[in-house]
Amino acid sequence: RFWDSTIETMAPNKAPIVLIHGLWMSPHSWLGWIERYSAAGRTVHAPGWPGVSELGETLDHTKAPADIGIGEVVDHFDAFVRTLPEPPIVMGHSYGGLITQMLLSRGLGRAGVALHPAAPRGVLRLPMSTVIATFPVFRKPSNRHRAVPLTPAEFHYVFANTVSRAESDAWHAKLAIPGPGRLLFQTATANIVPKSRAATVVDYAKPDRAPLLLIAGGRDHITPPSVVYENFNRYRRSPAPTDFKIFGDRPHLTAALDGWNDVADYALTWTARHSG
Repeated sequence: RFWDSTIETMAPNKAPIVLIHGLWMSPHSWLGWIERYSAAGRTVHAPGWPGVSELGETLDHTKAPADIGIGEVVDHFDAFVRTLPEPPIVMGHSYGGLITQMLLSRGLGRAGVALHPAAPRGVLRLPMSTVIATFPVFRKPSNRHRAVPLTPAEFHYVFANTVSRAESDAWHAKLAIPGPGRLLFQTATANIVPKSRAATVVDYAKPDRAPLLLIAGGRDHITPPSVVYENFNRYRRSPAPTDFKIFGDRPHLTAALDGWNDVADYALTWTARHSG
């Protein structure tokens, strides 16, 4: 497979890379990135969330934890990162992007990339498209303790709105798994409960945090650019390097749909510049 030689030249340090998938996805959504970064000489890890099919296993589209919260997921990746021989570059998509920020807030990682991240506590913007995208979970209070699947039509709106319904359905059949509703309920209440009880807290002002890049997609329904940009602006009190990048034509399924390699290359070259 062709890969841009600039990846190699822009990545003088060979820190390992940890890829963290998001809600309704599994590590299999990173397969292209794993191949591309591995071809550039990187050691790449893509562990699953607790209870999710791991790489090397046949993806079970029904397998997902029914009642797990963001704290358990972050602790899971915290423990994994601490097993590595050196601090990794952490890249996460969607809820993986929120997890990435929380890990960096704990002092972990050499650099972080949050792609289309779910909003931490403090981000207040709530576009109508986000409300529509998350309605499959919020329409039933009992979904707080259930793993909730997306129908093909819901998946098309949330993940793949820039491609045909037929192509979206193919990606749904290939990648989609149920997502634990508790995470969305925790995110929805994070700004109305005391900070001590909120599950999605990050330290925006942390001075010694690793460099962080936030990436948005211009056609993302569930985390539109305005949400990611507000997330970025919350870090203005920190002297740690923090950047924002928007890819104007990208939907939420940015890690898999055509053009994913441009996003992957940008993420790696940025971290190379900021984590030498």
